[in-house]
Amino acid sequence: MTSRKTKSPEELRSYRWLGRNDLRSFGHRSRLRQFGYDRADWDGKPVIGIVNTWSDINACHGHLRDRADDVKRGVYQAGGFPIELPAMSLAEPFVKPSTMLYRNFLAMECEELLRSHPIDGAVLMGGCDKTTPGLIMGAISMGIPAIYVPAGPMLRGNWRGNVLGSGSDAWKYWDEKRAGRIGDDEWNEIEGGISRSFGTCMVMGTAATMMAIAEALGLALPGASSIPAPDSNHPRMCAAAGRRAVEMVWEDLTPDKILNAAAFDNAIRVHMALGGSTNAIIHVIAMARRAGIALDMARFDEISRQVPVIANITPSGKYLMEDFFYAGGLRALMAQMADLLDLSCITVAGRTLADAIAGSKVHLPDVIHSLKDPLYPEGATAVLTGNLAPRCCVMKPAAAEKRLLRHRGKAIAFENYDHMAREVDRDDLDVTPDHVLVLKNGGPKGGPGMPEWGQLPIPKKLLKAGVRDMLRISDARMSGTSYGACILHVAPESFVGGPLALVQSGDEIEVDVAARRIHLDVSAEELVRRRNAWKPPPPHYPRGYGAMFSAHIGQADEGCDFDFLEGQAAIPEPEIH
Repeated sequence: MTSRKTKSPEELRSYRWLGRNDLRSFGHRSRLRQFGYDRADWDGKPVIGIVNTWSDINACHGHLRDRADDVKRGVYQAGGFPIELPAMSLAEPFVKPSTMLYRNFLAMECEELLRSHPIDGAVLMGGCDKTTPGLIMGAISMGIPAIYVPAGPMLRGNWRGNVLGSGSDAWKYWDEKRAGRIGDDEWNEIEGGISRSFGTCMVMGTAATMMAIAEALGLALPGASSIPAPDSNHPRMCAAAGRRAVEMVWEDLTPDKILNAAAFDNAIRVHMALGGSTNAIIHVIAMARRAGIALDMARFDEISRQVPVIANITPSGKYLMEDFFYAGGLRALMAQMADLLDLSCITVAGRTLADAIAGSKVHLPDVIHSLKDPLYPEGATAVLTGNLAPRCCVMKPAAAEKRLLRHRGKAIAFENYDHMAREVDRDDLDVTPDHVLVLKNGGPKGGPGMPEWGQLPIPKKLLKAGVRDMLRISDARMSGTSYGACILHVAPESFVGGPLALVQSGDEIEVDVAARRIHLDVSAEELVRRRNAWKPPPPHYPRGYGAMFSAHIGQADEGCDFDFLEGQAAIPEPEIH
């Protein structure tokens, strides 16, 4: 499309650094010439900051070093000047205790990278779970034109002719190994075959969910989130994003012109139709509040009751993201549910969502179902409340055994992850399939960083008996690649004295998903007695970022953002002295 210029070169933000006839601008320009650039490279052109979360330890982003060159190619083609800015990579498998501890760190880094440098517009390169919301949160707060480039999913895994999904099948086959049904040789083969290329997990985990949500919000080019990382469509998409970033600067198409309440409703509806990760709820709330939209948990549950799951993708279904791409991708899915979306919303392409999905078709109807033939009649997520979770908790009913959607059982309570790890596989553990496993101190402050501990392991004695699901409750998160009857994000968390802290083994807990109810069947008087006896645990961090995190982090229902990053108060531009 033809760019609609609304500003002159002298109005570019970068002009303050590079365009003036003074000693300071002389210093800036001379340092660019130190790289071998010349005035023709930047003079009168938008400077595009490419915030790249590539690293040598993040295989999800292993191709982004090369893809940044494709983005630069597009920026040059459109008459811009690209500057690559490395940012924290947040490799989900490696960062401990949790990447969630550092999502807000990345958000701050992205915002300040863009603010402190002569950047007119941004290309945000991410994909691994927390990088998508972290980059977007920072870009929203910064407020300059920004476009998101998703890393894309990896190719299907393979083992002895079986298709493998990372990491859903890792959980599945680990349980088989614990049960003694496969040995070390088979496990080693699975390890070597489950991740066959660069790219994010190829199931509908948190990475795929958040990339799709970014596109549904209008922050990525139409169709971008579905492209597998190794596919040649991916570098072409990256170049197109670079071209579009330049146009967005001239058009002054900033995030606040894209992100409104309707855009977030669209994203939530797409999340439900995909059977997306429960982690998305926390991230979407955080992004919405950065955009000045008071989104809460109730809205997720309201939309969940209206939107069926129509994407037949693991862990709620049976196919993988590569199949989803061949089936037509996110554009085809949104076209299937067009009547549920606000198609007037604007995207980074500068056109409406209606334009973005026009002409898209479903090519594999067993991968993307219609609304009339859903995979699951309601949305992916249920939000429960009750005396055990006064400020809500979440569950993915589509990924649980139906017998557990209405259940009453006795609790086996673990005080923390180490306690659980010591006890859960003991042969003398008094546990039945009807028990409810409860993990405390896995929340934002208690983890710390709300680790993905929510898919508590099935006790080994039950695995050997053939049990593959049971009710599990925690204030932690769960990997989006996980499955099972796991109730997560209990708020307030136990570390700050939420009711979960008071649960004892032997207490009866009742869950009714249809009624959206969770109840600890203990008298009010006994709970008062237990609360009076409860003592807050000591803080995890005496200093540094961890101490700052613990002092300022919000609860799960608030999006786990820092209190000092909330709101939309204007931050002054840096002085150029």
